[in-house]
Amino acid sequence: MSLLEEFLSHKEEQEIVEAIRIAEKKTSGEIRVHIESNCDNDSFEHAIEVFHYLKMDNTKLQNGVLIYIAISKKEFVIYGDKGINDIVGLTFWNSTKDKIVHQFKSGNFKQGLIDGIVEIGKVLSEHFPWNHNDFNELDNTISKG
Repeated sequence: MSLLEEFLSHKEEQEIVEAIRIAEKKTSGEIRVHIESNCDNDSFEHAIEVFHYLKMDNTKLQNGVLIYIAISKKEFVIYGDKGINDIVGLTFWNSTKDKIVHQFKSGNFKQGLIDGIVEIGKVLSEHFPWNHNDFNELDNTISKG
């Protein structure tokens, strides 16, 4: 069984996708999760590459947020586009990271991701509330590399 298959079960992935769907019901923002077995480069730099590859930089209000995970390195990155990053600052990203780390340390990867998604969804809904003209600009599924 590969690291990707061991990291989350199919059921856990569906629960994460549902958490994204629920979070995005209250915001025009977009949340994605991308998981890779390994990252040979700097995880932060690679997360930026993945962000662009997934076209998360094409959202109208620049309010996409990626949670990138490199399983074998035991690293993850939360990367927000300019629109959200300019508003929330480092304190928000660090507190969200801490919530995820708290669960990851106990092996609760699904719950860590859901906790992060909920926090990101809250702040996106505060600064980028959903309105009747909004539509889901990006797929909610978990992408894998």
